[in-house]
Amino acid sequence: MFPRHLSTPLRQALQDRPVVLLLGGRQVGKSTLAQALVAEGLLDRYLTLDDLSLLAAAQLDPQGFLSGLQGRVVLDEVQRAPGLLLPLKALVDRDRRPGRFLLTGSANLLALPKAAEHLVGRMALFTLWPLSQGEVEGRKEEFLPALFAEELPPLQGEGKPPLERLLRGGYPEAVLLPPERRGAWFRDYLATLLAREVRELGQVERLGELPRLYALLAARPAQLLNWAELARTLGLPATTLRRYFALLETLYLVHTLPPWQANLGKRLAKSPKVLPTDSGLALHALGLERAHLEGDPTLLGKYLEAFVAMEVVKQAGYAGFRLGVFHYRSHSGEEVDLVLEGPGGKVVGVEVKARGSLRLEDLRGLRSLAQALGPRFHRGVVLYLGRETVPFAKNLHALPLEALWRL
Repeated sequence: MFPRHLSTPLRQALQDRPVVLLLGGRQVGKSTLAQALVAEGLLDRYLTLDDLSLLAAAQLDPQGFLSGLQGRVVLDEVQRAPGLLLPLKALVDRDRRPGRFLLTGSANLLALPKAAEHLVGRMALFTLWPLSQGEVEGRKEEFLPALFAEELPPLQGEGKPPLERLLRGGYPEAVLLPPERRGAWFRDYLATLLAREVRELGQVERLGELPRLYALLAARPAQLLNWAELARTLGLPATTLRRYFALLETLYLVHTLPPWQANLGKRLAKSPKVLPTDSGLALHALGLERAHLEGDPTLLGKYLEAFVAMEVVKQAGYAGFRLGVFHYRSHSGEEVDLVLEGPGGKVVGVEVKARGSLRLEDLRGLRSLAQALGPRFHRGVVLYLGRETVPFAKNLHALPLEALWRL
């Protein structure tokens, strides 16, 4: 079992809140983590609504089902019985003892009709993503705290692209497989997910369009979401496209990185960027292998940016402080791959470059952001494929990419 760094904030939430909701895609390890908390004694029972008998009982009489539960309970795959949420609200409103329920779901419950209305304000919410690089290696990353610290620790890297990390992804089962067998796992995972889960979540008239849409998005990692271009390419009406995109988001196959909005006196892009949540799944869905990434620096750069962004999103969930993760792009062409807004409104900019050496123009976006923000700008960092930590100014540094999981 891989250590999951989200387990610490989960334990804390179970001591404070009556309901804790743990969301995430299929096969990311939610059930394993929930069962580990039961084994520790923080919860008493583990029940999964993948059990057809339990599911039938929960759907037939949601209130009676919940009333019959004793002790502190895990309800796994709760999105399969959304009718439980309203009586659950009434139950915890009468008795707000902490740690009564841990709910897990492989579809985003907050995207389902009325679910947010029933749950918001009564629960702690967490998202479990595929394994981070630190979790794969069994160590807790301190990259985000280091970015907001006063001094940035130096680090020496290997000076080569992390191709195996990109191709491996973070699904626990896939990580443990030898490289030659991962392709079959990814293929089966995607086919099963888009058949079973989608049918449960909503009516899809043209089921075959969902794999096409996912492949199209996977081929555009970390690109601005352009509804008109996607609709033209797929030949779908805009309303259908938005519904299908929402399904892929609900299933945690893609994640949107919101634009950073600030009063900087500039016109800023308002579209989110779209990230495939797992680089391994995205690359295998497109038939891209090591040779493709080695032979095309532009291709490598796109996937490296998306990979870094998702690693930051994962780490933000257990960083120990509130952190907003955004992208920045002005209409005049200035951009920063990641803008992190942390404690006290401090801002850190992060750029990703798939090169072993840097030029001064690689810092243009960070310099522009620093000038616009003034004292709010804490630091700018360029993650690159070189070996050395290089200071360009007091608050501008180049760091080897490995800092992401080795700091």
